[in-house]
Amino acid sequence: MTTRYIAAALLTAAAFGLVPLSTPASAQQAAPETQPIQAQPESKGEAAVSDQKIEAFAVAYLQVDKIRQEYAAKLQATQDAGAKQQLQTEGSKQMVQAVEGSPGISVEEYNSILTAAQNDPALVKRVQEKLQESAPTQQPATQQ
Repeated sequence: MTTRYIAAALLTAAAFGLVPLSTPASAQQAAPETQPIQAQPESKGEAAVSDQKIEAFAVAYLQVDKIRQEYAAKLQATQDAGAKQQLQTEGSKQMVQAVEGSPGISVEEYNSILTAAQNDPALVKRVQEKLQESAPTQQPATQQ
């Protein structure tokens, strides 16, 4: 149970702060001075993520992002702190369910790719390419 809550917390934190995936410059600026010598770990991280996992990540990410947008709007419209907490918990659960319902990826793998992408510009680029490829195929399915 604790692992699920940790995964949900990571997923929520990542989903509400996914700016690095949409702007590669942000990902590069995230930690340029804290870890200046990262060339070798980056290439290992990139090699460890298969194209199939990146594709599965992209599909799950699009679903999570849709939920994130929905709940961000709800959170902005809400003033009550208790209601905001409840919305965050509810949104987190829905994000976890979206990833769990996506074929070919687990919540742990999703979080792992997300974390790796925050420190690996090459991985960000690969993910962005898959997101661009996957987005058109996802749009009709999500606009029911």
